Amino acid sequence: MRDFQSGPHVLAITNQKGGVGKTTTAINLGTALAALGSRVVVIDLDPQGNASTGLGIPVASRDFTAYDLLFADPPEPLRTYETVVPGLRVIPATPDLSSADVDMVSDTRRLHKMQQALSKGGPEVAELDYILIDCPPSLNLLTINALVAADSVLVPLQCEFFALEGLTQLMRTVQTVRASSNPGLKIQGIVLTMYDRRNNLSGQVAADVRENLGTLVYDTVIPRNVRLSEAPSHAIPALLYDRTSSGSVAYQRLAGELLARMNRAQPVVEPA
Repeated sequence: MRDFQSGPHVLAITNQKGGVGKTTTAINLGTALAALGSRVVVIDLDPQGNASTGLGIPVASRDFTAYDLLFADPPEPLRTYETVVPGLRVIPATPDLSSADVDMVSDTRRLHKMQQALSKGGPEVAELDYILIDCPPSLNLLTINALVAADSVLVPLQCEFFALEGLTQLMRTVQTVRASSNPGLKIQGIVLTMYDRRNNLSGQVAADVRENLGTLVYDTVIPRNVRLSEAPSHAIPALLYDRTSSGSVAYQRLAGELLARMNRAQPVVEPA
């Protein structure tokens, strides 16, 4: 069981399928939450480091990374990096994370390294409202570490034909982690991404997902939007690049819906 329950809400943003808007969601949801007054840290747990780049952290300046958070021996004090967004900080990633599975294999506490690191984070962690973990696009040991450390899971789901492919496996993984290591872990929700209203298939997929998963699916839908695609090349979130774009507006709505759901008295609905 996590021993830093009085601290921030830890949200793992994950989907083992790549290209579904996971990192875009981590960056812009974090930005929107910070804009609403929350103190937020994004932990970039993807060896590609796209969230770090998208939040303006140059590779050369990444002196303390997610790899150090997990593997520094002796452990280093947790350090975060400022971004251009007030209230939003980041622990960046480097390709060093690519070897994480191998580096953990002989560690008897390999599933709990993120949990341990955050529990020892001190005041810098205790003063946060949210930690968003941008997981790699696979169900590897890094993702399992994020799930063990998390309070809940947010799943971006692309509005395309194979959207539900692999979701069952992710749900089973969450159930396994809940049974073995983190009984409090919840599915916070499913977020439909890359929705194209000009494409009938997007509407059909969205309807299908809602029929199968019900209230687990967020009302907010993230559209396919060129501004969301352009913003990372400028190393800023879309909400700063063009806050009036449809993608930026959608992420502002998503942040509001997330906060509303978390304030509900009833538990998060789980799939059968």
